[in-house]
Amino acid sequence: MEGWIIGLLIFALVTAVSLVIISNLPLGIDIDGFPKAFLSGLVIVALNSLVLPLLSSLRLLNLLTLGLFGLVATAIVFGLAAFLVPGFRLRWGFLSALLGAIALSFINSFLFWLLGRLGIYTQLAG
Repeated sequence: MEGWIIGLLIFALVTAVSLVIISNLPLGIDIDGFPKAFLSGLVIVALNSLVLPLLSSLRLLNLLTLGLFGLVATAIVFGLAAFLVPGFRLRWGFLSALLGAIALSFINSFLFWLLGRLGIYTQLAG
């Protein structure tokens, strides 16, 4: 397999673990088990690759909102993933998407830091 495919699969797997953790926090996010979380992770990876660059191209809007538009764009991607994957639900609509996007950023960052610290991520992606 190509290295970038492995990287995308690792990102999807880490995102799935993060989504399972997030679904156990009081953020209004429900996921029907790990298989749905992994599918959601794959969808988030795909949307991050396709939709987020389009939304991020509005740099002037991001500058005028002091970076808050970037957070809203990430919440939109999170909400789209919930819309597309049955078994991934947002109880409070956009508020859950916003809280979920913030939590996903922090938890993914921590998990990737941990995998890098243990030397696992660099071995798999390299």
